[in-house]
Amino acid sequence: MRKLLVLGFVGLLAQLVDGSLGMAYGVTSSTLLLAAGIAPAAASAAVHFSEIGTSLVSGISHQKFGNVDWRTVGILAVPGFVGAFAGATFLASLDGAAAKPMVAGILLALGLYVIYRFLVLGGQRPTFRSRPSARMLAPMGLVGGALDAVGGGGWGPVGTTTLLSSGRLEPRKVVGSIDTSEFVVAVGGSLGFLLALGSQGILWGYAGALLVGGVIAAPFAAWLVKHLAARVLGVAAGGLIVLTNSRTIAEALGLPGAGVAALAATLAVVWVSLIVWAVRQERAVRRAEGSGTGVATGGEPVVTAAG
Repeated sequence: MRKLLVLGFVGLLAQLVDGSLGMAYGVTSSTLLLAAGIAPAAASAAVHFSEIGTSLVSGISHQKFGNVDWRTVGILAVPGFVGAFAGATFLASLDGAAAKPMVAGILLALGLYVIYRFLVLGGQRPTFRSRPSARMLAPMGLVGGALDAVGGGGWGPVGTTTLLSSGRLEPRKVVGSIDTSEFVVAVGGSLGFLLALGSQGILWGYAGALLVGGVIAAPFAAWLVKHLAARVLGVAAGGLIVLTNSRTIAEALGLPGAGVAALAATLAVVWVSLIVWAVRQERAVRRAEGSGTGVATGGEPVVTAAG
């Protein structure tokens, strides 16, 4: 009973982060299950079944707050479903650990770009170009869905990172669209695991505990992303990407546990400092707007984000 309560709390925290930054539910939940000695396939299956409920509630909540771009969701859904189903079905024969450092390196580079993009804005507000094309979204959905099933998490890191770095959707709509489309991905992965493992191989109690915690947190996370400034949300998401994937690469390179912990602590301090800086920049812009000058720090005109 105590383990289920702990899992429920983990599901709550994981969904709070995932619903506000567009990633980390699967990664956080799967990490705990693996640490408890659960087999990778069984752990990922439990996470995906719980995500059916959490992503549904999250999607409804994001829609209520206007955080969803339905064109993006519609294009991502089918490739994401196919990728997740395939990844889940073949998890037993795929070596996900071997590809993990390479994927982490790509995501790390994209995370650094996301931070750079929002930090170099100076006093200007971020602007966003036309929405992402189907040619970009379809392969992203396929790869993200497959990695999500194989690694127990990956839809958020791949989708959120790619869309944020493209600059084609404002961060709150990136997060809302990725979280909403994750429902279809979770269904695809769950069906694949059900086919590969059978109902007896699914840890239903663990999935239920994660589900309850995630459902409780989903509406609060959607409200949070609605009210966070694009600059702050972009830096926060980029920092999470860098922190998570730096640890993955360090562990793959054989860095001792103490070294990994020191690296993570250092990056966390830098991450928090950058978020504080972004908040101050946003306040400076709002003060300039409030004064009626229409000019932010550095003498640049304020440009309001589209969408």
